[in-house]
Amino acid sequence: MKVILAKTAGFCFGVKRAVDAVYEQIKKGGKIYTYGPIIHNESVVEDLKKQGVVVLETEEQLQNITDGTVILRSHGVKKEVLNLLEERHISYVDTACPFVKRIHRLVEEESAKGRRIIVVGNKTHPEVEAIVSYAEVPPVVVESEEEAKALNLDKNAEYFIVSQTTFNYTKFKDIVDIFEKKGYYYNVVNTICSATKERQEEAKKIASEVDAMIVIGGSHSSNSRKLYEICSKECELTFFIQTWNDLHLEHFPKSVELVGITAGASTPNNIIEEVQNHVRTDF
Repeated sequence: MKVILAKTAGFCFGVKRAVDAVYEQIKKGGKIYTYGPIIHNESVVEDLKKQGVVVLETEEQLQNITDGTVILRSHGVKKEVLNLLEERHISYVDTACPFVKRIHRLVEEESAKGRRIIVVGNKTHPEVEAIVSYAEVPPVVVESEEEAKALNLDKNAEYFIVSQTTFNYTKFKDIVDIFEKKGYYYNVVNTICSATKERQEEAKKIASEVDAMIVIGGSHSSNSRKLYEICSKECELTFFIQTWNDLHLEHFPKSVELVGITAGASTPNNIIEEVQNHVRTDF
């Protein structure tokens, strides 16, 4: 089987930085916690657990920490969480992606000027939950064109629009166009990570050229699912998997000769290599 592997597949800068920080802390010893899974990849999280890293899921659990180090994930955390850590003098390492930190700063500054914040992204994603905490007034979160069309906002107010870093670039532009057509007064900053945009564009191109497309990513990975959404529109035979064990011979008709592979920003290289080798040798 011939395979085209996306050059942009796998860990992005922010994710690699976060994962490396945890392994560096393991070398130093002591109790280590992450607030939420460090990244949205089950195999990485499980490996860290085997090495003694404890995942904290709630602020209540965080409050009970008396020693050790808490590592904050690449998605960023709510402002209230940072305040809690500071107030209780809990040792922590903040691995939030610099691109995410920039959004926090923008939202905080523009909100202080009296502008209403609009976040384009997934309401339940930890990155978005963190972003909205930096606004003085609860922001409007919009995930789809349908939601944007249904909004009936105050046309006398000023709005400031940002996006989740891993959002679909084309959908973001379409949603912003709706706000313009509605006549809202707004400023917009495209805060989609450049690596995300490049990854999406490459995945779309490859998917349009192959007989079958494979997207590798964690089940909770937002950016991986957006890659699947993009590729599915270009290639009917698009599969979303977590590891090579999810691939089966019956998935591929005999007519398939060329397979494309891409992977989300939280997918380790060893998983990508396993899938690539499996497709080349076993299909």
